[in-house]
Amino acid sequence: MLQLRVFNRLLQHFYWRTQESTKGLLPGFPSQLWGGYRSTWRRNKSSLPDVRERTLIAVKPDGVQRRLVGQIIHRFEQRGFKLVGLKMVQASEDLLSQHYRELRAKPFYPSLQHYMTSGPVVVMVWEGPNVVQASRKMVGHTNPTEAQAGTVRGDFSVHVSRNVVHASDSLEGAQREIQLWFQGKDLLNWECCNQSNMMED
Repeated sequence: MLQLRVFNRLLQHFYWRTQESTKGLLPGFPSQLWGGYRSTWRRNKSSLPDVRERTLIAVKPDGVQRRLVGQIIHRFEQRGFKLVGLKMVQASEDLLSQHYRELRAKPFYPSLQHYMTSGPVVVMVWEGPNVVQASRKMVGHTNPTEAQAGTVRGDFSVHVSRNVVHASDSLEGAQREIQLWFQGKDLLNWECCNQSNMMED
């Protein structure tokens, strides 16, 4: 019983001293620990990777028709990427010709063009560290029979000619495609809560 009383007195004394030394901070949080935490936060924040990398993701007509747009957006948000551009368009043949310029000489290009103009496309620009490479992994192999379960194509695609989504394959490709589908004014530079310093001095 005596030990319990002594412990309670020590606890009350510590709590009173802490409150006096940390006014304006969190009640009961020692100032030394708080200062160390803020210093660690600043160091970690300064060492964060560049978050300005961007990529283009397009939900193709079959994905739009099957109402998969929301689920695809959800996956990228869950991963922590930031949406900076979004629109639904009816793609023109000229736009597709520029987008798929490496494929124009392929025998399947006319059917690809017909497919891509068969309905609206939802195009998005996502931003985040290593977003181009990460998005390719999230989307999965072009052929759904080779795409792993858990990827967009592995879960939703039914045929290589109906593979639901497009993702830029390189930083250079992403920059080119974003400029094709979006004007500069269509992309928003906004600060996401996990990028801001929530603990200012």
